Amino acid sequence: MVLNSVIKECDMPRNLDMVALRSFIAVADAGGVTRASGFLNLTQSAVSMQIKRLEDMLGVELLDRSGRQIALTAAGELLLGYARKMLSLNDEVMERLTRDPHEGEIILGVPHDIVYPVIPQVLQHFSRSFPRMKVTLVSSFTRVLKDQFSRGECDIILTTEAESDPGAETLAELPLVWVGAPGGSAWKSRPLRLAYEHNCIFRKGVQAALDQAGIPWQMAVESDSTRTIEASVSADLAVHTVLAGSEPPYVERIAHGGTLPELRRMKVNQYLAHPTHSPAVKELALMISRAYAARGGKGAVAAS
Repeated sequence: MVLNSVIKECDMPRNLDMVALRSFIAVADAGGVTRASGFLNLTQSAVSMQIKRLEDMLGVELLDRSGRQIALTAAGELLLGYARKMLSLNDEVMERLTRDPHEGEIILGVPHDIVYPVIPQVLQHFSRSFPRMKVTLVSSFTRVLKDQFSRGECDIILTTEAESDPGAETLAELPLVWVGAPGGSAWKSRPLRLAYEHNCIFRKGVQAALDQAGIPWQMAVESDSTRTIEASVSADLAVHTVLAGSEPPYVERIAHGGTLPELRRMKVNQYLAHPTHSPAVKELALMISRAYAARGGKGAVAAS
């Protein structure tokens, strides 16, 4: 009786952990546990434990940890193909048999100066289409957002920058414009008084343009707070630059008549994390792309 019990227990099928398989695929696609943990919204230790659980169950090492970067072993490469098929089938079943398969959280990072007018409209539309998906909007500077994205802390980010990194989709290309207080005169002062956040990506380029034009300048207002900059500019204490079409309230575009240098055009880029943890992430990115395209593509916001 005991022998029969042992035999039956040995013959019982063992089931692979789908959550662990999803973590394994994320590590393989992201090239490491750190980025994968960000994409999965899990801690690094949790992802590592799931990989270890798979290795213990299969009795093989899946990751080669001997080098500076994690690589797949031969067994890991073999498992990866099966894992993709299993998860694809799992997700297909869930999508077809559940009423609303899309739930979870998406982290969207957007520089503060381009949140309006596109993002609120997109989020409203997305919420109607995916009512059980939570979108957390992170508003910060391009440099900060790109750092967070590189660590896997954001699923999608928009940036304002002169060039595009590999994998970027350029949504718009807009000129920088000078802004000051309505009816103000700060733009006429020499040295020109500037107001910028410490992390503003436009700052160095504007200073270089002024130097090239032979216009003396000084940093009159520096802050980590965008509200402080806007208040200082609206009080006519200094001038600032923004992307055309994104002028904040209480300031206006300066009609300087060539007194100040023309500034370069900047790109609004979109970066999408790979791998994505939900088809809804790709759909949100597509909605953002379409919203910019509907506003006229590269000149969209500039014309508004």
